Amino acid sequence: MDAKTYWKKWADKCRSDLTTDIMPFWLKYGWDRKNGGVYTCVDRDGKLMDSTKSGWFQGRFAFTCSYAYNAVKKDKKYLAAAKSTLDFIEAHLFDKRGRAYFSLKADGTPLRMRRYVFSECFAAIAMSEYAKATGSKEYAKKALALFKRIKKFMADPKMMPAKFEPSFEAQGHSLTMILINVALRLKDVCDDPILDEQIAESIRLLKDNFVHPEFKALLETVGPNGEFIDTMIGRTINPGHAIETSWFLMEVAEKSGDKELLKLALTILDWSLAWGWDKKYGGIISFRDCKNFPPQCYEQDMKFWWPQCETLIATQYAWNLTKNSKWLNWHKKMREWTYKRMPDRKYGEWYGYLHRDGTVAQPAKGNLFKGPFHIPRMMTKSIELAAAAI
Repeated sequence: MDAKTYWKKWADKCRSDLTTDIMPFWLKYGWDRKNGGVYTCVDRDGKLMDSTKSGWFQGRFAFTCSYAYNAVKKDKKYLAAAKSTLDFIEAHLFDKRGRAYFSLKADGTPLRMRRYVFSECFAAIAMSEYAKATGSKEYAKKALALFKRIKKFMADPKMMPAKFEPSFEAQGHSLTMILINVALRLKDVCDDPILDEQIAESIRLLKDNFVHPEFKALLETVGPNGEFIDTMIGRTINPGHAIETSWFLMEVAEKSGDKELLKLALTILDWSLAWGWDKKYGGIISFRDCKNFPPQCYEQDMKFWWPQCETLIATQYAWNLTKNSKWLNWHKKMREWTYKRMPDRKYGEWYGYLHRDGTVAQPAKGNLFKGPFHIPRMMTKSIELAAAAI
């Protein structure tokens, strides 16, 4: 099978799965038509296990619905679910300071506030994608205003207190990489120099601080100036996060024509596949130690749903930009492994948590961290990438 035929068949598979399985599952079992917003704590068959709502997933679901509407299918239900969730976000997600909650009750009563700004980031991309779907200048303005608020929070220790005591100075990779994607999404509907500034700053931090060629790795936690911290925290590699970062960088490189940035993105992908791919059982594992000590995290050798999704995007993107058959072969290997184990043939959607050998660790379709985001985003992005390649 030639490459173009392969990508066409892959896009057809993603479109079918997205529109007949993934989106219908969450519209039926997740969308809260009474209060607005989305539930994610559902069992294998969609039964609600816990009515607690994830702050992350209010934005993620509204984004997912809008993105699918924009790129795959103009289904009015997608747009209605997005608007319902955005209404819930604006009514309940933020406190008086403008900070977003991590979890809420079904009716929007706040339950927990955490120090980081991920809920705010996901709400911002939801607003921007909905603005793109509807042509709403109002939501584009709201997305940009929220992004600027995020930047202010990041600069204010009172809003984002340090994670550790003063004796441990460090910076994390997660927010640096997420802000690239947030800024890119907003640039579709907003024109403001703060977005390009953020992308440039995040790339600088990745290059100067988090990329460590001595370990052929992108590290999750480093010192304030990128110093290697020789502890279990400082030695942690999260292959899925690094692979996700690689395709964010590919997107910037594609839009800007920056060949050196593309080279960096492909290097990170190469390194991360070498660390992440389980040579015995296949699939991308959760954590590695850059000095090959046993990782601290108990789930270190489990196979979660989202790193597999990020690898499918990254390897397809890498092929699009290089036409190197290595990336096509990686995609085929990743697709075969994932689709043999992750999709639930009986009840729909995907399992999220597998043991190292690929057997199901627990069958629930969602919780406060798993829900309608990585899987539908992978399918929607894959359809876009295939259209560009065919």
